[in-house]
Amino acid sequence: MLANTKTILEKAARKNYAVGHFNINNMEILQGVVQAANNLKAPIIVATSEGAIKYAGMNFLYDLVRTASELSKVPIALHLDHGQDMNIIRQAIKIGYSSVMFDGSHYPFKKNLRLTKKVVKLAHKKNISVEAELGTIGGVEDNIKSKKIIYTDPEKAQEFVNKTGCDFLAIAIGTSHGAYKFRGPAKLNFALLKEIKQKIKVPLVLHGGSEVPREVVQQAEKYGAKLSGVRGVPDQQIRMAVKYGINKINTDTDLRIAFDAAVRKIIKTKPKDFDPRHILAPARDLITKVAEHRIKVFGSVKKW
Repeated sequence: MLANTKTILEKAARKNYAVGHFNINNMEILQGVVQAANNLKAPIIVATSEGAIKYAGMNFLYDLVRTASELSKVPIALHLDHGQDMNIIRQAIKIGYSSVMFDGSHYPFKKNLRLTKKVVKLAHKKNISVEAELGTIGGVEDNIKSKKIIYTDPEKAQEFVNKTGCDFLAIAIGTSHGAYKFRGPAKLNFALLKEIKQKIKVPLVLHGGSEVPREVVQQAEKYGAKLSGVRGVPDQQIRMAVKYGINKINTDTDLRIAFDAAVRKIIKTKPKDFDPRHILAPARDLITKVAEHRIKVFGSVKKW
């Protein structure tokens, strides 16, 4: 049975840690992050973007995650990430996702509020929780693109949460999507985070939180990847974000790079091996290693 996202995150908010949100696109990525969660006895949120759904199909991904949750010793929730298409949001609610995100951050405040409120009404009828977003983060992920960061306004955030009834809120404090997050050193706005936390009682979400681990990037580059200029959020800043009130942290880029690095290595070093199990198993194993590191940084080890 899939876990309740709101229950997982409210406990994280009470105990002051963050739960890992991990985007998946296929079975191996799912197996990798679930293994990490079970190894460390940590609850996780598995997420599918609209791009992942287009690639693999909602029913297929739903059945994969539901099966994984039934076999798991820790809670696993299934979340729709960056939902913008109302048809996909409705399908996720109907099929039984644990939670859905409506991303209206690119709309003017009043339109974002109105549409988010509509999604909340639909989802809450099925006991499904809703993530909303106010402010925008930079970068590119699937079909989500933003050229600039618009920091979340604390007063507007308070009004937004009160009027929409959303269950958790993604805020913009300086992160970006993708592997090319920053031109210089990362610098999250912790003063802003603390101010938002004082005004809002629902759990807070950090998008664009991937570390982009140097050793994994180096492996990918060693076997042919071109990743010059990639840069993520250092662990120290993620720990600070958790300390000041972030309870859900999204990770996608780190998993993609790990998958790519491991597959490239096998193809390059074992050119005669065409067995997909031999090619993909190392990718699954490296994803487990990367996800375990993220869970430790988030402070959610042995939290269930």
